[in-house]
Amino acid sequence: MARQLDEQIAGRFPVGQRLRVLDVGMGQGTQALRLARAGHQVTGVEKDPTMLGAAREALASEPEGIRDRVRLLESDGRDTGVHFLPGSFDVVLCHGVLMYVELPDALLAGLARMLAPGGLLSLLVRNGDALAMRAGLAGDWAGAVGAFDADSYVNRLGLEVRADRLSALTGTLAGIGAPLHAWYGVRVFTDTASDEADVPSDLDALLAVEERAGRTDPYRQVAALLHLCGVRG
Repeated sequence: MARQLDEQIAGRFPVGQRLRVLDVGMGQGTQALRLARAGHQVTGVEKDPTMLGAAREALASEPEGIRDRVRLLESDGRDTGVHFLPGSFDVVLCHGVLMYVELPDALLAGLARMLAPGGLLSLLVRNGDALAMRAGLAGDWAGAVGAFDADSYVNRLGLEVRADRLSALTGTLAGIGAPLHAWYGVRVFTDTASDEADVPSDLDALLAVEERAGRTDPYRQVAALLHLCGVRG
């Protein structure tokens, strides 16, 4: 996903431009810190105190120049209008968040308002059109049958959460003034891999295959996750 995001940033903004980035639901800050290392000014928003603490700990180990480019805020992503003026950011990230929001349209509209004209909105969501894949690949045939018409799933934390469909999100993005510009699949072949698995010796080959599949039909259509990039008009 990081490669996909970098591709979109490189295609929209001049090389060397220091971007204003908002990362909503940043978790432990992986993307926020990566973009700060690349020279961008990053604001991270996270409502979970444990995750925010992990992000602050990771930030503390960075050089001073990078620390100065990052602001961390404990807040809900639906409250961006309380903290920031419309048009305050060039890039807004919302990765792995929508599945925990029962009614996401208001959140997405608020995020779109944070974008300056031409700004990039990056979403990572569970692919509702491929919910049967994980169960089917695991040989859980009853689970796969039930997943075909489902709009939720049980994640690796044991929580039942939402999934989104490309067609519906395409309409939503158009409606909030940040129409879909590009989309990718994420975890096409690796969704069933254990989170505790050792790094494979052929990691570069694995990433190359995932990156190719994530931009190629029909493979991206059955990816576990979808990475959607909208652009503010």
